[in-house]
Amino acid sequence: MKDGVNGVALGVFIFFFLAVTVMGFLAARWRKAENEHSLDEWGLGGRSFGTWVTWFLLGGDLYTAYTFVAVPAAIYAAGAAGFFAVPYTILVYPLIFTFLPRLWSVSHKHGYVTTSDFVRGRFGSKGLSLAVAVTGILATMPYIALQLVGIQAVLDVMGVGGGENTNWFVKDLPLLIAFGVLAAYTYSSGLRAPALIAFVKDTLIYIVIAVAIIYIPIKLGGFDDIFAKAGEAFSQTNPATGKPRGALAPAEPGQWTYATLALGSALALFMYPHSITATLSSRSREVIRRNTTILPLYSLMLGLLALLGFMAIAAGVKVTNGQLAIPQLFEDMFPSWFAGVAFAAIGIGALVPAAIMSIAAANLFTRNIYKDFIKPDATPKEETRVSKIVSLLVKVGALVFVLTMDKTVAINFQLLGGIWILQTFPALVGGLFTRWFHRWALLAGWAVGMVYGTFAAYGVASPTQKHFGGSSKEIPGIGEIGYIGLTAFVINVVVTVVLTFVLRAAKAPDGVDETKPEDYTADAGDPGVQVELPPATAGTSH
Repeated sequence: MKDGVNGVALGVFIFFFLAVTVMGFLAARWRKAENEHSLDEWGLGGRSFGTWVTWFLLGGDLYTAYTFVAVPAAIYAAGAAGFFAVPYTILVYPLIFTFLPRLWSVSHKHGYVTTSDFVRGRFGSKGLSLAVAVTGILATMPYIALQLVGIQAVLDVMGVGGGENTNWFVKDLPLLIAFGVLAAYTYSSGLRAPALIAFVKDTLIYIVIAVAIIYIPIKLGGFDDIFAKAGEAFSQTNPATGKPRGALAPAEPGQWTYATLALGSALALFMYPHSITATLSSRSREVIRRNTTILPLYSLMLGLLALLGFMAIAAGVKVTNGQLAIPQLFEDMFPSWFAGVAFAAIGIGALVPAAIMSIAAANLFTRNIYKDFIKPDATPKEETRVSKIVSLLVKVGALVFVLTMDKTVAINFQLLGGIWILQTFPALVGGLFTRWFHRWALLAGWAVGMVYGTFAAYGVASPTQKHFGGSSKEIPGIGEIGYIGLTAFVINVVVTVVLTFVLRAAKAPDGVDETKPEDYTADAGDPGVQVELPPATAGTSH
């Protein structure tokens, strides 16, 4: 790491940061509606985004600064195992093609803003809706915190904030300023801000990766030399484990882990509230269908991005924190001005998803906790005000989390978040296709999956941690090591199915389904289709 502040890189970084800040505030006037005091407008951008805006928004939402930093960092640390992120983003798009258009249609028809709105309307259960909402908020909070980790990595490499012995306020001031600005324009512009900024973020990332994948290998002697040096580094013994550091290709014992992690992650990705928020902002179900066919372009980018981990090894990058590997590679290999462009891509890549995540978590609290349990007669204007305030609190919470706790804690909670959010899959996706599952069975299955997943993850140790040392453990009854989240999901489904049979046989009372079969295929332009209000919003107007 170079000594002092990289003034040129910092100047370029600040230029782009100021540019997106201005865009964030101007976004309030972009497609401005007559009545902006509703969650449809502030939290979903008026449900008006077309194919390209949605594509950039979803891309900015799913491929975050943490992805930019963590995926190649995983390759840098362990090799091929880190590539699981590529197949899981390939698996996810055919999967969501089957259910996201249905979710968009029924949400458009009934005015649903969150997944919990749908679950409550479909199964007539506020308890199940609350479980989904709380899970979504819990899983989102550490995800926001990890965006801060991405920005911190960039600031550290640029030399901003001083060393470890610097006064904490001075050291963290740049981060405080960045998220203060983020909070201000998100409060002002809602989902329109990250939607507009996503254009800049994704363009920068594509440019940086295109240049990196050509320029860096030329400087390092080509991919042959890169893979040879990486293979040599991975063959060396790790003193902490007594085993080789990693591998260029997955070893046979790790194939179950690799496959289950990829599959489980694919199932979980669009259970996250921010993914659904970006989806419901689209203006038609056809926009969703088109996006499932063009979003895999980001998977191609992700595969190229992952190769940067091998390049960092070949370039001789030495860092104590793996999250700094790629920013340090850019610092070492690029001219200062282009390093600034790369750092801006990572920094803005944190701001976009952090904004969407905070909006999504705020919408869940407002619609499915505040309105359902605290103030059922809240007006749309009051809903919007509460959601804006909660979005600020969510950001402050994530900031405090990162500034006061070790980074591994944030990563551990993010691993838990993936395990937890997967447990909402039966209620959400199952509910989109059938109402056979009983609401109480779904709630019991969710609870069992959450408890098993949490305790199983707690029992995983690593060379540096006694608990929450990873997300894989032996699968009961099979004996192979697999992703805990997928195992918990299977247990969840088994409990749900068995209890549904029991409760149906016992004629346990079912909730009221406010949806109809035709709601799941309705489109914005269909005759007679208009937004209806769920029972909880009766007496108000959207």
